[in-house]
Amino acid sequence: MKYRIGQGYDVHALAENLPMWLGGVRIEGTVGFVAHSDGDVAIHALCDALLGALALGDIGKHFPDTSEEFRGIDSKELLRRTMEMLRSLRWSVANVDITIALQSPKIGSYVPQMCSTLASVMDIDVECVSVKATTTERLGFVGRKEGCEVWAVALLQRED
Repeated sequence: MKYRIGQGYDVHALAENLPMWLGGVRIEGTVGFVAHSDGDVAIHALCDALLGALALGDIGKHFPDTSEEFRGIDSKELLRRTMEMLRSLRWSVANVDITIALQSPKIGSYVPQMCSTLASVMDIDVECVSVKATTTERLGFVGRKEGCEVWAVALLQRED
């Protein structure tokens, strides 16, 4: 098989006085994500998509939130390690597409930096990284500003 596709999903609750990291970028504001790691829900969904494409399980299997090794870890490091796994199996990333649902703060102005940061960590062209920001029109837990959810899709190609 020359190509594999994976889909990832993650969600984190929001709380006051925590840092917010999304797509490897620090988002200014007064709320952040409740998490064992730095809570970068976008990178977590992306790791799940990459791992899922190769049927390697999910982020929790490889980087469990019960391990002190990963307490407070920069999620970019989790993405680097995920990429090492893929490369060791002779796969590379063709492209990724990420959708972030967050009512506030507004993150549209951060999207180019997220794309650049993620491309750099994965060592791929920035044109191969898509990040989109949306709200849920004030519906559900995202709309009530209780949390954030992210969907990611990754297309991998076999290195021959």
